[in-house]
Amino acid sequence: MYGREALPTLEPRPNPVPAALGHDRKEDSEYVRHGTCSIFVWVEPLAGRRRVVARPRRTMIDWAHEVDHLLTVDYPDTAKIVLVMDNLNTHTLGSLYEAFEPAKARTLAQRLEIHHTPKHGSWLNIAEIELSALTRQCLDRRIHDIDTLNTELAAWQTAVNTNQRQVNWHFTTSDARTKLRHLYPEY
Repeated sequence: MYGREALPTLEPRPNPVPAALGHDRKEDSEYVRHGTCSIFVWVEPLAGRRRVVARPRRTMIDWAHEVDHLLTVDYPDTAKIVLVMDNLNTHTLGSLYEAFEPAKARTLAQRLEIHHTPKHGSWLNIAEIELSALTRQCLDRRIHDIDTLNTELAAWQTAVNTNQRQVNWHFTTSDARTKLRHLYPEY
């Protein structure tokens, strides 16, 4: 499962007022913004494995390169990968053809089975839930640049993958038919 989030890279405003006798050090709450980046999250729910990486942008090409890494580095011997994703416009097989030669794009595309969550259904995407946990556990402060962010993300990923915490998904097909009734055809 895949999720993504845009995150600003921030640095505190320089030149805090140093502490003086009877006064604490004073810092301005303003910050210097260094732009934003996007976080790509991949979750293998049954194995309890996550992969997290930050990139400067969130384009079709970025998504295609992350899928390429998933298929060629993380799972080179797996015949078919099932991806559950939200409905972002970059999440298409066409992105692979934008990024790679047609032969490579076709080879990658044949190994993917893509399922999109319904609109307004990101709560069904386990990667979005993991992204929420990541935000609370790792991104609760200002991070100055993308390299520092990737170092922090790698540390979080290592800690979480060491525990191999599986996802215990309680949403059943019966629940889906009840809550998402408007998505099922009536006969």
